[in-house]
Amino acid sequence: MIEETIVTKLTSAFAPVHMEVVNESYKHNVPKGAESHFKVLVVSELFENKKMLERHRLVNNVLAEELGQGAGGGGIHALSIQAKIPSQFNTGNAEMHSTPNCAGGDAGNQMKNAAAADGKESSPS
Repeated sequence: MIEETIVTKLTSAFAPVHMEVVNESYKHNVPKGAESHFKVLVVSELFENKKMLERHRLVNNVLAEELGQGAGGGGIHALSIQAKIPSQFNTGNAEMHSTPNCAGGDAGNQMKNAAAADGKESSPS
């Protein structure tokens, strides 16, 4: 549902010549089937003469409602953006970048697990 909303909103706002939306939630400590972590590649003439930061702000503004809800509210928790112009895409500089798996999760559990691995018990103060 959120992935479809992202596609619809970005298509409407930027009329992209190419777009990819990838749900990367499976790489994170979220329930199965979650839609909270995304990366997008949007190639549009509307980004011409705009710096990267401005392009990212434009994408964020289009998805402000979904970003504002956060993962707890059924929205987007993390969004990785590549916003390119057609000439950048046509020269092969707009391939979807790779992102690592989540290295985090619940910090409290990480501390408890680390203490257990060291043979120490962790208890709240």
